[in-house]
Amino acid sequence: MRYIFALWAAPMALFWGWFYLSLNDMNFGYVMLSRQLHDFVFQLYGQMLGIDPAIIPGMVAKACVFDGFLLIAIWAFRRRREIWSWIKRREVDRVPFDRLHRATEAGPKLPAE
Repeated sequence: MRYIFALWAAPMALFWGWFYLSLNDMNFGYVMLSRQLHDFVFQLYGQMLGIDPAIIPGMVAKACVFDGFLLIAIWAFRRRREIWSWIKRREVDRVPFDRLHRATEAGPKLPAE
């Protein structure tokens, strides 16, 4: 599963790194990171999809969030027994209310100086 997370996270890091650097024109001498190429790429994608290029980054962000939730759901499904036993252990090991109340109540009153 960690390989799947790595194979998902690596392209995300590359894309969003490129997006941030090219959006702010931090090109370090590389044409690939220039704002002109950034605008060209999104204009090209916008023409191919028939949509406004300005909404493409938001669409990609929504897809990334959806993919992230999908991967977390798959991971949770694969680990459901461990997660369920962890929840049960937490319910069994609860601190009694009177002990918790003693630990959180105000301490002894100190004399005024």
